[in-house]
Amino acid sequence: MSKIVNAAAPHIHSGSSTRRVMLDVIIALLPATAAAVIIFGVKAALVVGTCVVSAVVAELLFNLITKRPQSVGDLSAVVTGLLLGLNLSTNVPVWQCVIGSAFAIIVVKCLFGGLGHNFANPAITGRVFMLVAFSAVMGGAIPDAVTGATPLEFLKQGSAEGLPALTDMLIGLRGGAVGEGCIAALVAGYAYLVCRKVIKWYIPAAFIGTTFVCFLIASSFDFNFALYEILSGGLFIGAIFMATDYVTTPVTGTGRLIFGICCGLITFAIRQFCSYPEGVSFSILIMNILSPWLEMITMKKPLGGG
Repeated sequence: MSKIVNAAAPHIHSGSSTRRVMLDVIIALLPATAAAVIIFGVKAALVVGTCVVSAVVAELLFNLITKRPQSVGDLSAVVTGLLLGLNLSTNVPVWQCVIGSAFAIIVVKCLFGGLGHNFANPAITGRVFMLVAFSAVMGGAIPDAVTGATPLEFLKQGSAEGLPALTDMLIGLRGGAVGEGCIAALVAGYAYLVCRKVIKWYIPAAFIGTTFVCFLIASSFDFNFALYEILSGGLFIGAIFMATDYVTTPVTGTGRLIFGICCGLITFAIRQFCSYPEGVSFSILIMNILSPWLEMITMKKPLGGG
């Protein structure tokens, strides 16, 4: 062999490639992106578009300045920008979208060595950074056709009264981040990724299912309340598109299952016992940090191995 290539999985012999996987993720996010623009209007397109362009430009400039090979062609920066933008509200100014995207790409991804070396999901970490740095504008926006607070704010009061109908929750006629509302669009993306064998079906199922069961028990088996909890906030977009990240989740099947269950438990704990109404981003970030440990304890040892 004349040349050995050290690169992040998937490798060439697998019949896939990083670019192909990222393209599949982009395709899977298109229904949610279209729903965001339809529901929230041009402002949603501006937020998402700014994040995508900023992420790509940030990686391009970083590679130019540090004289590293250009990696924007693998489309991972596009996916990071798209996910970050869909996790923001239309209240966020353009300049903050630029800063959040640059932080996600440069600090979380590039400074750790690029794709395959980042310790946490860049989009999730970028959103958490923005929650801390720009908390005043990070609350959920309300579509023109909807009045009142976001569903999570209603649920934080311990009641489902005043919430949109379940059908409205499924199609996204409620407040929140632009890409988290239309559950039907997110599920369509989930089905596409599973059929394409890009992700394993049980990771999002474990995450969402654990959150549902916890709230079902905590609400004295109020099925309606538990259902509203999983349909609110960024649970579906986080479970489907971020908790399944190849780099920041365990490589073992058992580890991934535990990862999803623990994300659900942490999300429940934050929503139920903390003043902050949402917990998805923090739960994924915490489990990203613990992922190497999970991988280590669930890795199968060869017969006779120590």
